[in-house]
Amino acid sequence: MAVVSANRLELLQIADAVAREKVIDRQIVIEAMEEAIAKAARSRYGAETDVHAEIDPRTGALRLSRHLLVVDEIENDAREIDLNAARRHNPAAQVGDVISDTLPPFDFGRVAAQSAKQVIVQKVRDAERARQFDEYKDRIGEIINGTVKRVEYGNVIVDLGRGEGIVRRDETIPRETFRPGDRIRSYLFDVRSEVRGPQIFLSRSHPQFMAKLFGQEVPEIYDGIVEVKAVARDPGSRAKIAVISRDSSIDPVGACVGMRGSRVQAVVGELQGEKIDIIPWSQDQATFIVNALQPAEVVKVVLDEEADRIEVVVPDDQLSLAIGRRGQNVRLASQLTGWDIDILTEAEESERRQKEFVERTNAFMEALDVDETVGQLLAAEGFRSVEEIAYAEPNDLGSIQGLDEETSAEIQARAQDYLARIEAENDARRIELGVADELRDIDGITTPMMVALGENEVRTVEDLAGCATDDLVGYTEGRGAEAVRHAGYLDGFELSRAEAEAMIMAARVHAGWIEAPPAEEAAEDGEGQESEGDGEAEGEEAADGETAEDGTAPAEGETAEGRTA
Repeated sequence: MAVVSANRLELLQIADAVAREKVIDRQIVIEAMEEAIAKAARSRYGAETDVHAEIDPRTGALRLSRHLLVVDEIENDAREIDLNAARRHNPAAQVGDVISDTLPPFDFGRVAAQSAKQVIVQKVRDAERARQFDEYKDRIGEIINGTVKRVEYGNVIVDLGRGEGIVRRDETIPRETFRPGDRIRSYLFDVRSEVRGPQIFLSRSHPQFMAKLFGQEVPEIYDGIVEVKAVARDPGSRAKIAVISRDSSIDPVGACVGMRGSRVQAVVGELQGEKIDIIPWSQDQATFIVNALQPAEVVKVVLDEEADRIEVVVPDDQLSLAIGRRGQNVRLASQLTGWDIDILTEAEESERRQKEFVERTNAFMEALDVDETVGQLLAAEGFRSVEEIAYAEPNDLGSIQGLDEETSAEIQARAQDYLARIEAENDARRIELGVADELRDIDGITTPMMVALGENEVRTVEDLAGCATDDLVGYTEGRGAEAVRHAGYLDGFELSRAEAEAMIMAARVHAGWIEAPPAEEAAEDGEGQESEGDGEAEGEEAADGETAEDGTAPAEGETAEGRTA
């Protein structure tokens, strides 16, 4: 049948039907038909011919034409036409214009028809995939309802109506089984555009899946009155969720539990009986950690912000409850709070404090040449190093019960002599290692640090400028039980990453690798650091002023909340 004699109405009807079935734009289908007809026409008029097909979207009328480029000298007569011939078609034609030459109708052969069909199918499929990707990429973070289509090697293929998603085996809840035709709810966490089409990844073990389920069951969460701040899950076994209320009259935990537990039970039922601990979120980290370790009771919390670790002291009979079966409770609490948590019993904590007390006492006895009684007095007063004694205010030493002013002055003088002797030994070792004097010009670098750097082949400012932050402070590779700690050159000097980075940048400026920051910016940075330091000092004074009910001062890093808990 000749193309031009085809039923024009049928072309538009076919385009409308395909567009409705595949949920794509009608114009895309018409363009696919035009390209298919043009490809079939090129098989009739020659592959090099620039054939175009145009279908009127209102009437269905089809027009075939050949486009020719106007040139001065023809190199390809299938695509080009000289200026004289072009002006016979259009007197105003110029070089570079395109002349459209209408082609006569032709009959489709079997091969041409099959080729045209493949073009249309491919174009429609590409449009459908693009529509699916655009539709689902904007729904990332939502709960999707679907029907199980099939199960392959533990992976669940889900029919979403307008697309197909997959719940991989590691994203399902353990011991959960599905059969074709089952209804399934899952969390859409990723959509990727791949060659085989958009891949929609779903999950039932994702922590946000539980948070979204609570959002559906608890109106206060949906309305934004109650906010889910953090979620930690051991899928199929246990989970912890931290919530906070923006309205003081609404209890966030009670809102999530519901009347007789109706709301939380609805979520538990969807998660195959997963036990859920709902805890109130607190801005105070110590209080939040105490809540996160429920149902265990906590005696004391000690924060080490530099190491991002927290020590939690619990009664001896609460240790197993705090740790949980196979470490589940403390692991979930750590995930929820973002802190590494060490659990200690009161006996272990007391033993460790006694060990530290003995070590400090012995260190003072050896360095200051004093007897055990004086060493114990200094350690009990809170001095942690000889440096603190050497540079302490005279009143701080003189106020120690059992030490008079003369004895205090003698102890401080011995401490200063000891530091001077150690400094001389370190300086001799530094010279022996060949470490340059100019390293002292870098703020924060001490003689013991210069010795440590020299032992690691860092002897000049240029050597230090070429270091990375990890070289100085070390780094940890991996997580959990598989974590491996790689030591840095300055391990043991309590150097933060920010301080190490500042040293390296100062070395690069000193070496002339980079330019120093403008004086105004440096002054502003200094003022900001000074104000932060003042705030820390005020906080330390406040902490020193607090005492527990038994009259003892709290340990360093210990908070009032953790103490009373």
